[in-house]
Amino acid sequence: MRLRSFGFALLLAILIVPTFAQAPAPLRAGAAKSDISRVEEGLRINDPVYAKALVLAQGDTKVAIIAMDVTAIGGIGEVTDAFLPELRARIEAELGIPPLHVLVNASHNHPPLNFLCSHEEQVARAFDAVKRAHDALEPVTAGTGEGEEKRISMNRTLRLKDGTGWTIRHSNPCPPDEVVESVGPVDPEIGVLRLDRADGSTLAVLYNFACHPYVTVPEGGVTSDYPGFASEVIEDNLPGAMAIFIQGAGGDITPILYKDVNRARDSAVEGRLLGLSTLKAVRAVATEPADLKVINEALRLPRKADFEERIAAFKEEEAQLLASLRGMSLNFKTFMPLYMKHLMDPEHPLDYSYRYLQSASIGENEFSLIDQQNRDYLAKYMKNIRTMEELTRIQDDIATLRRHQKIN
Repeated sequence: MRLRSFGFALLLAILIVPTFAQAPAPLRAGAAKSDISRVEEGLRINDPVYAKALVLAQGDTKVAIIAMDVTAIGGIGEVTDAFLPELRARIEAELGIPPLHVLVNASHNHPPLNFLCSHEEQVARAFDAVKRAHDALEPVTAGTGEGEEKRISMNRTLRLKDGTGWTIRHSNPCPPDEVVESVGPVDPEIGVLRLDRADGSTLAVLYNFACHPYVTVPEGGVTSDYPGFASEVIEDNLPGAMAIFIQGAGGDITPILYKDVNRARDSAVEGRLLGLSTLKAVRAVATEPADLKVINEALRLPRKADFEERIAAFKEEEAQLLASLRGMSLNFKTFMPLYMKHLMDPEHPLDYSYRYLQSASIGENEFSLIDQQNRDYLAKYMKNIRTMEELTRIQDDIATLRRHQKIN
């Protein structure tokens, strides 16, 4: 199994390997969860957000994996930079699990701001989940497998014919269809770890998938988004089991229906697809006695620092686009009906075709002259609209770079 989830400073790889020799002690596991939602008047909780803990132990080796329905562990969102060191220190002091044996993963959930309990409660509730999982340790067998889900996500950076990219976002419009060349790749693999109790029932399912959970729910409010709904599907079909979602490399990914204007934004739809695909993979996994080994590797991950150069390039492009805008006769009120007429009948947009024939029969070309003038008006208006869309994208790109520069 490949766990492709990264912390901000450390990569913790937990390897469950089959036991070929007599193990010194059986592999044990425990799972528990704590609700970390903020509760206050006026804040609608569609479905709670959780800190879910899975503790694995064998002999003196212990590991804690905490999966949280939050945006990030430090850096951005409501989980501060102090959360991880404080939680690790408390786990070490009270449960004897070393800090580098504690992996905390964010699903990269995007519900409304201020959806979590306070910092102190986040640490306390996450620790409580770990403690209850630790106190519930029992012998387990383990098995790994892989599934696939291709119906949810796509690469959000469209490849354009001029060699550039355009990101699908709500903060800017999509590019014109005729300039789009291709879509980029995504990773559809679902990595699965299944842990079964001695009686054969499933204690926990740890599943790993690369996605970008920001679909939300129709009525808004706090939600764990589609990883939460996927876990619900798994748990409903495996009574007594806890489903624990671990985020993969979720950066350049967006839900395929992210900008769909023909249906309500409902992450339960994507969640059920992911849940059923994960469940299919889980059911194909056979478990057996296993050994627990922990590998820690510190990675140096440099961030881009050429912010000013990139912002300057955007500013130059912005200036060129502004200079390309031209005065025009139409406004939206006159453009829209005129555009629809030309769309419905490009050859005879002004009136019935017999009017054009009648005009031509007496040697007049009034209709043709008016049509050509209107085509010029429409073309100029459309060019300005597309320039506006380009400017919108540039403004969002500059704002994103400024935000990343501030984080740096």
